[in-house]
Order: sequence, then structure tokens, then C-alpha cells
Amino acid sequence: MNNINIETLENFLGATFHQDINSPEEALNEYIEEEEKKWIIDLINNAELFLNSSMSDESKNNFIEENTEIYFPAINLNPLEWFYNVIKKLKEQVKNK
Repeated sequence: MNNINIETLENFLGATFHQDINSPEEALNEYIEEEEKKWIIDLINNAELFLNSSMSDESKNNFIEENTEIYFPAINLNPLEWFYNVIKKLKEQVKNK
């Protein structure tokens, strides 16, 4: 895979981290429980392409913030730091799935 599938990232962020969640952690755990391993792996691959892209950190932060309903100051992380943590957790969970 050479190109980022932005739609995959938008769908994951928007459908998982919407305004009706109790917490980002709970929403991520629910996603992991419900989603098939192959889709999580595809998401991880797209996320890594996104994170390693030449896009500026500011643009990455804006993309993440625009596609989630998370108030980042409340979790003491900027969007990019938070997204790195999300992908790290997804990688850990894929090993156990």
C-alpha cells in the first residue's frame, strides 16, 4: 500500500470518536472488540502512512481534530500525540486477536 486511504481514517475517527461516547478509551475498546482483525490491520497501515507522511504536524493535528469529537485539552494530549497512542494500542490488541 503506497497511498493513504484518507476515507478509512475519516470513517474510523468519525464513527468511533463521536459526541455520544463516554470516553475515547471506551470507544477504542469497543472498536477493537467489534472489528475484524483484517480491518484493524488495514487501519493501522493507513494510520502509519498518514503519521509518516510529509504532511505538517499542524495539518495532521487539524485533520484528527476535525474528524473527532474529542476535547483534547481535557485529556492533556494534542491530537497527534493521542493518535500515536491509539495506533500503539491497536497494534498491541491485534497481536491478541
